[in-house]
Amino acid sequence: MEPLIKDPAPLSNDEIRRYSRHLIMPNVGMEGQGRLKASKVLLVGTGGLGSPLAMYLAAAGVGTIGLVDFDVVDESNLQRQVIHGTKDIGKRKTDSARETILDINPTVRVNVHETALRSDNALEIIKPYDLVIDGTDNFPTRYLVNDACVLLGKPNVYGSIFRFDGQLAVFYAAEGPCYRCMFPEPPPPGMVPSCAEGGVFGVICATIGAGQATEGIKLLTGIGEPLIGRMQIYDALEARWQTIRVNKDPECPVCGKNPTVTELIDYEQFCGVPANDHETADDAVEWQITPPEFEAVRDRVRVIDVRDPHEYEISRIPGAELIPLGELPGRMRELDSSEDIVLHCKSGARSMQALELLHDAGFAKLRNLQGGINAYARQVDRSIPTY
Repeated sequence: MEPLIKDPAPLSNDEIRRYSRHLIMPNVGMEGQGRLKASKVLLVGTGGLGSPLAMYLAAAGVGTIGLVDFDVVDESNLQRQVIHGTKDIGKRKTDSARETILDINPTVRVNVHETALRSDNALEIIKPYDLVIDGTDNFPTRYLVNDACVLLGKPNVYGSIFRFDGQLAVFYAAEGPCYRCMFPEPPPPGMVPSCAEGGVFGVICATIGAGQATEGIKLLTGIGEPLIGRMQIYDALEARWQTIRVNKDPECPVCGKNPTVTELIDYEQFCGVPANDHETADDAVEWQITPPEFEAVRDRVRVIDVRDPHEYEISRIPGAELIPLGELPGRMRELDSSEDIVLHCKSGARSMQALELLHDAGFAKLRNLQGGINAYARQVDRSIPTY
């Protein structure tokens, strides 16, 4: 397909030296490198996928990189979010990422969007850019990015990771299918765990993120065959790539012949889950018990840990019984509805699901440990490790 960037920018002598390994490849050359210099790419998220994306696009010479993120660097990020270092803990991710980008390539212009991408700001943020690369790990933002890109006519380079698996595709309604053509509806809430709940193999972020950067550079310069109408699925444990076809859906509500989604909607309501990358549960306040409140009654309540067994090996609250969330429906008979029960998980989301299951089954004397075992470790018992 034709390159997204029509008019290459001139290169200085310093830039010719910097990008010499690109310039001696006829596929790129002066013209392709000039297209990269003239390009503007928006990265949604500066976490696991956004880290290699930002670093490789900066090294490649993309002229303007926009960063959308509202989070701060946490110690648990460092296992995979390689754009940040130990010195950056507590710093805003966009600030940390900007510093690393400029250290790699000080000629890059970095636009920081210190905000969550929402329906009321997405079109304004995305519009000035040539290309959007989605590095998020939640469904509301994925659908938001897709719909905004379709409405604005922008390509969307998609990537996702979970544990040892990854997905990679280019959704570009002008040339092929969009994300909704493949995934018309989000999965039921709670069906797909987040990375905070299920974990992620750190180096797979580099595998998929580098793939996204590759597709972005191909689109900008017009070289190669972009992953439009195809999705690559990666299994790290088997070291196996699989490519599947993705067809454009003529009935797609966004990019089909008669679209019904002509403006951005409430994507949290559409997906039934919050648009964030964290395992939190701040809703249903009346069911919550804070770590200090829990500690005051811990010896007088039954404590149920709904995490998976391998998490129970990492950390545990003394006296807590392990009943993983997936086993809870078949093990309710082990619980007594007359007892006061406090449920907990890592950070509060899964234990809230467990509470809802038990409540629907007739249990009433229930509480959810707010913030989970990690919050308990930070606020009450610092001998318990957080993860």
